[in-house]
Parts: sequence; structure tokens; C-alpha cells
Amino acid sequence: MLIAQEKRKTNIAEYIIYIWQLEDLLRALNFDMEKIGHILVSQFKVDENTRLDIYQYYKNMVLMMQKEKVTAKGHVQAIQNITDDVNRFHLQLLQSANDPQYKALYQIAKPLLDEFRMKSNDVSTHDIQVALQALYSVMLLKLQNKEVSKGTEQATAHISKLVGHLAARYKQSESGEFDL
Repeated sequence: MLIAQEKRKTNIAEYIIYIWQLEDLLRALNFDMEKIGHILVSQFKVDENTRLDIYQYYKNMVLMMQKEKVTAKGHVQAIQNITDDVNRFHLQLLQSANDPQYKALYQIAKPLLDEFRMKSNDVSTHDIQVALQALYSVMLLKLQNKEVSKGTEQATAHISKLVGHLAARYKQSESGEFDL
């Protein structure tokens, strides 16, 4: 909850990836609230009221995942809606004359996104979903101490630049500091 709130305020892409990671953690803990409390909630060095809020946040996430039937795979609708909103912003940014740097970053990343899309066998997925999935996949590989090829590292570095720029513009747009 605390991490999610902070990431939501500061970087929308990190927020989405954080929630995906949380979904995977909850799956790994078999949605067992006792385990979640012991393994996840207990790690926060906060007062008891905040600890209860965090526990309730995880419990609500579990209930949402169960209700939406994304216990084996997939993402809760709320996070999917945010991802789709970021994609709409991405498309508007590409149409806007106000950020030529973003268009240039996208031109570099587009073939890489297409390649990741084909490898994931989900050709209907939009560019931002693919970009975030690529970054999340590489993060998981690194957490598992698995080797990431030099080509994948280079590709995700370009994608990361695109997503970082997009997240910064998204935040600026939300705060009224950037107009499309």
C-alpha cells in the first residue's frame, strides 16, 4: 500500500509493474492471508494502524483477484484500465507536436516492441502493455539470477528510455505541467 501509493504519485510505469509484482507475490503465497501477513506485511516498519491498513490493502487485492478470476494469471481490471489509459496517452503523445523526443524514442523502440510482441504470441497487445511486460520479464529474470542476453539487455534499455519518458510526461500531464 505505502509503496503503491508512492509509486502511483511518482511514476505510473513503476506503479503498474509494482502491482503486477504484487499480484505474482499473492499468487506465490496462494492468497493465504496468514502467510501474506507474516511474509509481506511484517516487513514494514510502521505503527500498528498503518500495518492494519497494509494488511487490508493486501486482503482487498486478494479479494479483487479472486472475484475477477485472475488467480492463475492476468491482471486486475483496475490496473489494466490504468495501463490502457497510459497507452491512450502514449498515442496522443505520438500525435502531438509538443514532444519530438518521445517520437524519436518510439521510433527506436517500435521494432523491439514488435519483436517482444511476436515472442509473447499476443499480437493484439498494445505497445505500452508489451513495453511493460518486457521490462517486467527482464526484472523477473534478474531476480531469479537468470542470465539475460546482451541483445535483450540492449532492447530493454531502449524500451526503458521510452517508458521512462512516457511516465515523466504522464505525471507532468496529470499535474497540469504538460499539454498535449
